[in-house]
Amino acid sequence: MDEFCSWDGDTLVLNVLGTPAAKQDAIGKVKGNQLKISVTAAPEGGRATDHMVRFLTRHFGVKVNDIEVVFGQCNVNKQLRIKSPKQLPAVIASYLSSSE
Repeated sequence: MDEFCSWDGDTLVLNVLGTPAAKQDAIGKVKGNQLKISVTAAPEGGRATDHMVRFLTRHFGVKVNDIEVVFGQCNVNKQLRIKSPKQLPAVIASYLSSSE
């Protein structure tokens, strides 16, 4: 996938560059073909990724079970699949509307 996000039916596929142990949880800017997402959780045993998934639920209006970590549970490079998001963060909404 050359883009940081794309649709697969009603599922949003998102390539993420994670930053664990950050000062605050935040959705950042696009860097290459990844979206930077920072979380406050430490990178121990996949806990930062679990925290990221919980953080993203409110930004996409979905439940934890609607976000699948395809790869990167214990790595900064991740791919997430978000099933039927009810809303989109501004950076994603802007990108998807400009690429149509």
